[in-house]
Amino acid sequence: MTESSEQQITFFAEQKRIYPKRVWGRYRKLKWVAMAVTLGIYYLAPFLRWDRGPNAPDQAILIDLPHRRAYWFFIEIWPQEVYFLTGILVLAAIALFFVTSLFGRVWCGYFCPQTVWTDLFIWVERIVQGDRNKRKKLHEGRWTWEKVWKIAVTHFFWLVIAWCTAGSFVLYFNDAPTLVKSFFEFNVSSTVLAFIGGLTFSTYLMAGFAREQVCTYMCPYARFQSAMFDNDTLIIGYDETRGEKRGKHKQGDPWEGRGHCIDCTACVQVCPMGIDIRDGLQMECIACGLCVDACNEIMDKVGLPRGLVRYDTERHLKLRAQGIEEKFKIIRPRTIYYAGVLAVVGGIMLYALITRAPLELHVLHDRNPLYVQLSDGEIRNGYILKILNKTHDHKNYNIKVAGLENAKVDVKGAGDLTPDSLYVQADSVGEFHIFVSAPVKPGEARPVVFTLTDNTTEKQDVYESVFISERPRG
Repeated sequence: MTESSEQQITFFAEQKRIYPKRVWGRYRKLKWVAMAVTLGIYYLAPFLRWDRGPNAPDQAILIDLPHRRAYWFFIEIWPQEVYFLTGILVLAAIALFFVTSLFGRVWCGYFCPQTVWTDLFIWVERIVQGDRNKRKKLHEGRWTWEKVWKIAVTHFFWLVIAWCTAGSFVLYFNDAPTLVKSFFEFNVSSTVLAFIGGLTFSTYLMAGFAREQVCTYMCPYARFQSAMFDNDTLIIGYDETRGEKRGKHKQGDPWEGRGHCIDCTACVQVCPMGIDIRDGLQMECIACGLCVDACNEIMDKVGLPRGLVRYDTERHLKLRAQGIEEKFKIIRPRTIYYAGVLAVVGGIMLYALITRAPLELHVLHDRNPLYVQLSDGEIRNGYILKILNKTHDHKNYNIKVAGLENAKVDVKGAGDLTPDSLYVQADSVGEFHIFVSAPVKPGEARPVVFTLTDNTTEKQDVYESVFISERPRG
C-alpha cells in the first residue's frame, strides 16, 4: 500500500474560530441598513393590523392553523389553495436565480437570515468583548474573572436575541398582542413554549456557534450557485494584474516594479467566512463586500486608487488587464430567460389570484346505494355538496343541475332549507346531502353539471359529476 493511499480522506475541515475585524465603509453601511430593514420587518410585522370585518382576524400577516387559513393583508389562502404557497416558493426561487445571475450572492451577503443573525451576534460579541485582537486574546487566554463575565454577558444577550427571534416567529401563528399579553400573565400553552424553546436553541446554535459552517456545509445554495454564474455576473474580485507582485510597503518607498497589494491581510481579517479573496472566487464567499471596504481603507492610507478588491465581473477583470474598459451587461441571454420565466409565473399567479371565486363547490356521489328506482319509475341519485364560503359574510346559495330533463332536487333532512336557499356561515364550509331524481331509463352514466350561485352577488361555481341509472357490470 502506497503512502498516498494510506492518507485519510476528510470531507469536513475542523472549524477554526473566526474573529472578524470591525470595518467601516459603503458596503458595511449597506449591511447595517439591510439588517435594520429585515429585522424590523421580522420583529414588527406580526403587530400590523388589517381590518377584514367582524368575522375575521385583524392581524395583517397570520397563519391560522386551527382554522386552516393563511392571511397576508387583503389576501386569504384556504387549504384548497395551497398552490398559491407553492407558487410563491417558485417565484422566490426564480427571483433568487435572476438576482444571482446579475449580482452574484448578494442574497447571502445582505439578506440571508443566517448572515443577518450571525452579523447581529458578532456585533454583540464585539460590543462586550472588543474588536478582533481583544476577542482573540480573550478566548485564547486563561480563564480569569474578566473572561468569565464577558463571555457570560455575551451569551446572555445572544440568548435574549434568540428568544425574541423565536417568540416573533410564533407570533405569526397567533394573534400577536394576545400572545404577548399571555407571556406577561404567565399563561402560555406548553406547545407555544416548546416551539419557542426549540427555535431559541437553534438560533443560538446557528448564529452563535455554527456561523460560517452553515454556509459552507449545510446550505445547498453555495454548492449550486456557480451554475447560475456567467462571465458577466458581479462577484467580489481581486485585481491580480494591479495587485501583484504583492509585498510589504513602507511609507516613502517607490511603487515601481511592484504591485499595489501591500499584503496587510486586512481583507482576510474582516471576512466573516475567514477566506482570502486574493486566492480567487471561492465557494465560501458570500459577496458581503466587507473586504472591499477594508481594502479601500488601506488604499486611501497609502495614497493609491480604490478598487484593488471590488465588485466586478470576470470578463471585465480580464479585459481590464488588457487595458480594455467595458460596461456591466444587464441584458444577456441568461437574465432574459430568468426574467421571462419570472414574468410568466408571476402573471399566472396574479391571474389566478384576481379571478378566483369567493365560493367553491365540491360534489361527491353517494357510493351506497349508487342509485334508487322510485315507485313512479324515476331514478334517484344522492350527492354530498360541500360549499366553501370564502367571504366574511353569511350567505345563501342555490343549486341547479344541468344535463337531465325534468330533474328534481331535494335537500335531505334540511328543515326549512331548499335547493334555492342553502345557508352557509361566513368563512366556513357548508355540507349538504341532496337527492337528484329524473325520469330516465336505465342505462350508462350520464354527465351532469351542478351550478352553485350566490343569491346576493350572482357569483357562480360549477362542478361536473355523473348521474347513474344502472349498476356497473363486472
